[in-house]
Amino acid sequence: MSTLEFNQLLSVNAPFLKSFALRFTKSVEDAEDLLQDTTLKALRYKDHFEAGTNFRGWLYTIMKNIFINNYKRNKLRKTMLDSSENQYYLNYGKKSENTIAGSINEKEIRKTIEELPGDFRIPFTMFVDGYHYDEIAEHMNIPIGTVKSRIFNARKKLMSELSDFR
Repeated sequence: MSTLEFNQLLSVNAPFLKSFALRFTKSVEDAEDLLQDTTLKALRYKDHFEAGTNFRGWLYTIMKNIFINNYKRNKLRKTMLDSSENQYYLNYGKKSENTIAGSINEKEIRKTIEELPGDFRIPFTMFVDGYHYDEIAEHMNIPIGTVKSRIFNARKKLMSELSDFR
């Protein structure tokens, strides 16, 4: 498929995508951002699209994945640390009974993560922040298999170091 044909298919499907983006986000501004992110990612990965398959479905899947990743990132950003003496976690989402225990153990968990070698810590923290393997691989300029291996090994090391928290 030529670039011109791909771009035409993309522009023909823009209204379809915008309606889905509105359903996901419930906000016109957020829907436009989601549509733009989807379009950019589709253009970036146009070589991955197989001619003769469902183009709308492919675009919808890209949009859905971007929305889910953004949701995860935003949810993590809404967690903040109170600077009072007790240092409780405040989460604007639902409240949990384990908040106090979580805040007590959080320092030790963070310290253990920070003690990981950079080759393991960086992909692990990016993954926890909601990045996909391919985004991490591109950021670190390493193969996806290496990213997966490093995240797996970081988890394994954290599980052994933090066995008291299971």
